[in-house]
Amino acid sequence: MSEAPAADPAAGLAEPAALLDPYSLFGRLRESAPVYRSAFLDSWVVTRYDDCAAVLRDTESFASDWRRIGEAVPEPLLSIQSLDPPEHTAIRHFMVDAVRGLDLGVLRERIAAQVRARAERLRAVGEFDCVSDLTAPLALDTITAVLGVPPIDAAWFLPVSQTIVNGMDAGIWPETAGPAVQARAELAEYTGRWLDDPPADGLVAHVAAKAPGSGVARPVLLNTLRAVLHAGFESAGRLLSNALVVLLTAPDTFARFTRADLSLAVEEMVRYVTPVQADGRACVRKTRVGGHVIAPGEAVTLMLAAANRDPAKFAEPDELDFARYPNPHLGFGRGAHSCLGQSLAVLQAQVVLGLLATEFPGIRLADEPVYHRNLTLRGVARLRVHLS
Repeated sequence: MSEAPAADPAAGLAEPAALLDPYSLFGRLRESAPVYRSAFLDSWVVTRYDDCAAVLRDTESFASDWRRIGEAVPEPLLSIQSLDPPEHTAIRHFMVDAVRGLDLGVLRERIAAQVRARAERLRAVGEFDCVSDLTAPLALDTITAVLGVPPIDAAWFLPVSQTIVNGMDAGIWPETAGPAVQARAELAEYTGRWLDDPPADGLVAHVAAKAPGSGVARPVLLNTLRAVLHAGFESAGRLLSNALVVLLTAPDTFARFTRADLSLAVEEMVRYVTPVQADGRACVRKTRVGGHVIAPGEAVTLMLAAANRDPAKFAEPDELDFARYPNPHLGFGRGAHSCLGQSLAVLQAQVVLGLLATEFPGIRLADEPVYHRNLTLRGVARLRVHLS
């Protein structure tokens, strides 16, 4: 059994070097302490693939709903993300039906048209920020199209969304907690009007039509729509920006990507960059993980990004293999709480990254990428590029 290191290595996750490269630290943890109790995080930390996958699948022993260990959860936080079966099952089936009703062909064409329109404007500029000028607007347009709601003012939404993301790491940076609560309330006020005046189509229309007979409480439905907007935007946008860093840093990698089967290449990119780096659970009953006994009431932090680089599961895990198959990565989670919109995130990445070479000829980095100070959701704050 592994023991906790003398110096708590999880503290290193808050260091600037780990924001640039968390994978070196993850690798050391997998080798020396794959399951250990971190005083810094006040949580067990799990980094190996098999252990992370087992915890994600075991909803009897590990909860997303912290009420199961006696903690109070404010009503605004009760959504598809924070409920467990059987409550979670009802809302998930409800939302899965809505996602299945989407016309992915129409969505693909919309994303492609948006990429081409933005590319035409940006080619005239010559130098731009990939995040503010490309990936963030594309991700926001896509999720609003999926929801079927009117366009959202990016100047308002982007800082609100980032403030909520910052609050996900309040255990490390406590000063982010208060602003995150305020930002979540602001976003809830905005999305709370959707069911009163629903659009004609999209996810919100489906929810509004089916809600009366669903058995799902209205606050949970509203919270879930808010969560779909926020998570759909952040996970897809960060996947795109993180992937762009990888492709533009290594021209040979970019060249290999352009020749690859996109259905395999994008899944490999999800494994490699893993925007959702960590996920949390509460232990409900005494359970053994990786040789350690975790007691009821203890927190467990699953380092999904570390699991996706586990050599026990993936050959040459630190290399991008765009033909990797099968590729059972945990980039979208696993089990009951696997990402609801993973097919949409993959579709968007296929379209955007697939058009990169033709629509942005000669694209190259103009400066080093700047990362957000986030552990849970790793993403790029600024990525300036040149076009030749």
